[in-house]
Amino acid sequence: MKHILDACCGGRHFWYDKNHPSAIYVDKRVEGAGHSAHRPNHTVKPDIQADFKSLPFVDETFSLVVFDPPHLFFGETSSVARIYGRLIKDTWQDEIEQGFNECWRVLKDYGTLIFKWNDFDIRKSDVLEVIGMDPLFGHCTNRNTTNTHWFCFMKGINVSNRN
Repeated sequence: MKHILDACCGGRHFWYDKNHPSAIYVDKRVEGAGHSAHRPNHTVKPDIQADFKSLPFVDETFSLVVFDPPHLFFGETSSVARIYGRLIKDTWQDEIEQGFNECWRVLKDYGTLIFKWNDFDIRKSDVLEVIGMDPLFGHCTNRNTTNTHWFCFMKGINVSNRN
């Protein structure tokens, strides 16, 4: 039984063990090496190919869910979109809300959800408004003038309109 879900794993960039035995890695994309001149060895090889807006797991399956959705508005064929995925300007709120709700649904009671967001195209306050709850705590890293935020939520502790 796997206890950890990475709901949109991409290239598993922040994982120390990119094949952790307790984790299931999900992404809607599959990209082989050579798809990007910027990162020629980059691959996206999920254990399960699925969209984070419709996860193929029953309710309350995981103790830890990692949600690092795309946070940029780039063209579909751009190198950055091929590496990190992309959001669509007209639907980003629905995508993030659906994705967070799915991650919350598959999270066990008193399980932890780690949410990573970058302020490059969309402010953290706007994305937290879409999510509809405040994190328990978080941390912001400042790299190359962009702000990457790490937020921690716990199901059963965070107050929201979610189950």
